[in-house]
Amino acid sequence: MSKLNSWQDVFVLIKKQQYFTQLAEKVNNAYKTSICYPPAPLIFNAFKLTPLENVKVVIIGQDPYHQPGQAMGLAFSVPEGVVLPPSLKNIYREIEADLQITMKNNGDLTYLAKQGVLLLNARLSVKANSPLSHNFKEYEYLLRDILLALNELDRPLVFILWGTFAKSLQKYLNNPKHLYLTGTHPSPLGANRGGFFGGKYFSKTNDYLASVNIGQINWQN
Repeated sequence: MSKLNSWQDVFVLIKKQQYFTQLAEKVNNAYKTSICYPPAPLIFNAFKLTPLENVKVVIIGQDPYHQPGQAMGLAFSVPEGVVLPPSLKNIYREIEADLQITMKNNGDLTYLAKQGVLLLNARLSVKANSPLSHNFKEYEYLLRDILLALNELDRPLVFILWGTFAKSLQKYLNNPKHLYLTGTHPSPLGANRGGFFGGKYFSKTNDYLASVNIGQINWQN
């Protein structure tokens, strides 16, 4: 892939791949035959809210929340008024400690997506009450091609990779203009073992963006 200026450019190429046709069939069938999240119109929400040309930071989650009313097509994000999931609570706790600010009890991360934070789940859909139920091989190929497109961007980017799965994706990422920050997953199971809290991902991101004359992210909601 080269000279990709928009997500439309990226997806024109992806849609020509056989795996994408197969993935679309699997996802469409799943939504027809069972309750799935996020609502179908929000499956590609991360790409709509964060155009390729605006991407500054990439945060990767595994799959959407699987309870009613939570998933909204952005990794770790829930609509305003929904109880904060444990992983997001820990992310907010780390933002507060890192930046010495106070976060509101509102889990909608649209404000970050609109600033250039691509909140990308590895799988874009899930069956209700069944985590990792859409663990389709084709989603792996889709994620690979999206990451390879991001890797080709000839400008500074920050990738925040939390947990073993996200770190494993570094095999697709080797651009010397990009910064890679890693830590344990923010879920209680991961974060409470150590390796997440104190990572200062948010100040490190902003320090890097400032060093290359790119506008910083306002992490406060």
